[in-house]
Amino acid sequence: MALDIEVPEPPDLSNRGMPREFEWQEETLGSEDFYREDIEDLLQEGAWKEGFNEWTEYTNLDEEHVRIVSDLGLFQAFDFYWDPTEDRLRFDAPMISDDWRERNATESLDSSTVSMIDGELDDLGRAVQEVLEGYLERNDEASDYGWGEETYSKREE
Repeated sequence: MALDIEVPEPPDLSNRGMPREFEWQEETLGSEDFYREDIEDLLQEGAWKEGFNEWTEYTNLDEEHVRIVSDLGLFQAFDFYWDPTEDRLRFDAPMISDDWRERNATESLDSSTVSMIDGELDDLGRAVQEVLEGYLERNDEASDYGWGEETYSKREE
């Protein structure tokens, strides 16, 4: 059953630090651009809404779970970025914090529900990532918007 909910605003990717599970490789030092501004533009242009709507078609979350995720600001906590070490688009999905038992918004949940919500957030990130990759492929063919090896060298620092 698809959720009938309003699509939240796409995450603001500005002023983000180092991605959570990212390590610089010697060959990419100096390539500190994660292209977050460009990715944020694509999210605003519809990639977030398209990926979110696709996700609502198969998610196991109900409206109450989505409200909790929204109240905790987890939709806004997603991070999408270009990984220069692997030369690919990646994302960091947020998770419900370890102190969820002490928080009013999540005290009614059990650990299996928290795990399910975390897994569903990862699925949402994957759905949006796939849509973003489609946008990048279309844009790379039509302009200099893609971030593959050819475009990397064209981008002005």
